[in-house]
Amino acid sequence: MARTKESIVNASCLPMSIIIVGVGPAEFDAMIELDGDEVRISSRGRYAERDIVQFVPFRDYIDRTGNHILSMARLAKDVLAEIPDQFLSYMRTRGIKPSPAPPPYTPPGQPLQTQI
Repeated sequence: MARTKESIVNASCLPMSIIIVGVGPAEFDAMIELDGDEVRISSRGRYAERDIVQFVPFRDYIDRTGNHILSMARLAKDVLAEIPDQFLSYMRTRGIKPSPAPPPYTPPGQPLQTQI
């Protein structure tokens, strides 16, 4: 666990996210700790620069009524829920701003529309 924490702390300055899906009946206390939603993880006195881990236990998404499509959609939604904030956190800490939006597409043969 110590080496895993150290790897996450080291990776927290990189443009990446780590997704962990817990499978089976085990207790996932260690994975919840790695998730870092409650307390930012640290290793050797260094704290993770940002939260890059998302953990979800698969068993929380098993639909007992048999609606597996809905279950998997909920799982996908929750697994990916933190990724946008993690990405924006990386960009903000480095002062990277989005480029201006490109002009709207005009199909060939259509006159360009200009605003006055």
